[in-house]
Amino acid sequence: AMLAGIDTIVVDLQDIGVRYFTYPATVLGVVEAAAAADVAVVILDRPAPLSGALVEGGGLRPELRSLVGVHDVPIRHGLTLGELARLVAAARGLPVPAVVRMEGWSRAAWYDGTGLPWIPPSPNLPTLDGLTLYPGACLLEGTTLSEGRGTTRPFELVGAPWLDGRRFAEAFNERGLAGVRARPTTFVPTFSKHAGVACGGIQLHLTDRAVLRPTEVGLAVVAVARELSGAHLQWREAAFDRLAGDPAVRDTLAGGADLAPLIGRWRASAAAFRREREPWLLYPSAEPTTVS
Repeated sequence: AMLAGIDTIVVDLQDIGVRYFTYPATVLGVVEAAAAADVAVVILDRPAPLSGALVEGGGLRPELRSLVGVHDVPIRHGLTLGELARLVAAARGLPVPAVVRMEGWSRAAWYDGTGLPWIPPSPNLPTLDGLTLYPGACLLEGTTLSEGRGTTRPFELVGAPWLDGRRFAEAFNERGLAGVRARPTTFVPTFSKHAGVACGGIQLHLTDRAVLRPTEVGLAVVAVARELSGAHLQWREAAFDRLAGDPAVRDTLAGGADLAPLIGRWRASAAAFRREREPWLLYPSAEPTTVS
C-alpha cells in the first residue's frame, strides 16, 4: 500500500562492502516489493569504503540467510551497493535495478583516497580503521567477548573481564599476522556487553592495511581468546553462525582446531567469487593482491 502512486524508488545509502551490514537486505526487500508493485528502483551508487581489490572470508549457507547476510557472498565482497544489488536481484529472478554510476572511482581505492569527507556509516563504525577490522572483529558479537561496543574504538578493542591483556597481546602477536599488531589495554564499555565493568584485552593497530586479512584476524582473535578464557568464553551460537555463514566455523574455533584448513577453504571460495562477480562489476577492477 505504501507504494501506491509511486513511479520510482531512489536508493541513496552508504554501504560498506561487508556481508554483515544490513543495508543490502533492506534494499533487496525494496526491490522485491517494487517488483510486485511494478515500481522502478534506481540506486545512487557510493564508494565501497574498503579497497575492493580484496575479496575474503567464507560464503553463506542458505539456511543462515538473515538481515546480516542476505545472499551467499564472501564476508568482504568488494562490491558497491549498486553492484551487489544487481547481482542479488539477478540471482533471485527479480528486475535488476538501475544504477547511477560514480565517476572517477576505481575498485582499488580506499575511502580516504576519494577526497570525500568521512561520515560514519553506523554509530559503531566511527573510524575507517574500525571499519577495516570489522569484517573479522564483528564475529566477536557471536561470543561473550566485548568487541568494543560502548567505547570510542569499537572493533579495534577486544576484551573481557576475565582476560589478562598482556597475555592476550603476546599470544596474538606470536601468530605473526600480516598488517596488524596488538597492544595490551583495559577498557570499560559504557553499554553493550560488560557495561560498566573493566575488561582486560587488546587494541588492534593496523600496520599495513594493504596486506591485512581482517577476516583471518577475527578468527585468530577468537582462537586466542578461547585458549586464554577456559569456560568463561561462551558462544551465542545462532548469532555467531549467522555472521560466520557456516556452523563449521564455530566448530573449528570451539574445538581449538588448526585454522589453516578453514582459511584455505575461505581463500578458495573468495577466489571463485571474484570470477562469479565479474559480469556485475560497474567500475575498473584490480588484480588480486591476496588470494592464493
